[in-house]
Amino acid sequence: MFLFAHVRGGGMLMTTRTEPMRPFLKWAGNKYRIIERVRARLPAGRRLVEPFTGSGAVFLNTDYPRYLLADSNKDLIDLYNTLKKEGAAFIADCRKLFRPGNNNAEAYYRLRAEFNACADPRRRAVLFVYLNRHGYNGLCRYNAKGGFNVPFGRYKKPYFPEKEMLAFHLKAKRAVFRHETFERTLRNVREGDIVYCDPPYVPLSVSSSFTAYHADGFNLDQQQHLADIAAGAAQRGITVLISNHDTAFTRTAYQAADIERLSVQRSISCHGHKRRRVDELLALYPAAG
Repeated sequence: MFLFAHVRGGGMLMTTRTEPMRPFLKWAGNKYRIIERVRARLPAGRRLVEPFTGSGAVFLNTDYPRYLLADSNKDLIDLYNTLKKEGAAFIADCRKLFRPGNNNAEAYYRLRAEFNACADPRRRAVLFVYLNRHGYNGLCRYNAKGGFNVPFGRYKKPYFPEKEMLAFHLKAKRAVFRHETFERTLRNVREGDIVYCDPPYVPLSVSSSFTAYHADGFNLDQQQHLADIAAGAAQRGITVLISNHDTAFTRTAYQAADIERLSVQRSISCHGHKRRRVDELLALYPAAG
């Protein structure tokens, strides 16, 4: 984890560094590996706004006075709100599913079916943690009807992230979690906010597309729309940082930004020999004036 001291006017100053704080969820595109590069480009401010919160790696490893954390995935936001409200009691209920008898395909598909049929947000939140840690590679994927469809992961002993969940619960006291579109989140930012956007990445190839992150997907028109909104927000005095793959499309879409390129070890594959480095970028739209 990082230890911080507040600086005058908001934002953060790192005073001691050990290891970054890990999110309790597995997540494709998790920013844990590049958190220092992201942090280095985020200026001080009164509030960090994330329209694509994902696993919350940036939230966990920064120290703004307040946070607005949004996502289009309702299951994710319901989970965060439940963990924020209940803490240890919710964590204890999640732990009950992490037992040897539930670490097999039959149990996994039974609990996945329960999740898809369940209308109670709290029970879905408990099941979401189980599915995230027992499903294939920690993927979060839904079919066209909104059903969670990640297959069983076949892990020897899935890790229960108790200490990571408790750390999230404690940090969440400074955060507001909202289920909403990125457009709505960005309409409500104001001067003094710092915005970090980690959208579903532009695919490097057709086969590598992860547009099923939630049922609605995220296409190239939306990618361009996000870039346009970011440029407009900067003109209103709001700094915006966006991460994405480094492609011809993103370099054009973010041409108004200050672009930093970086090479990142891709860890979504469950086979070590298939993991590889890919080119990503950080596009910074500094606040005008």
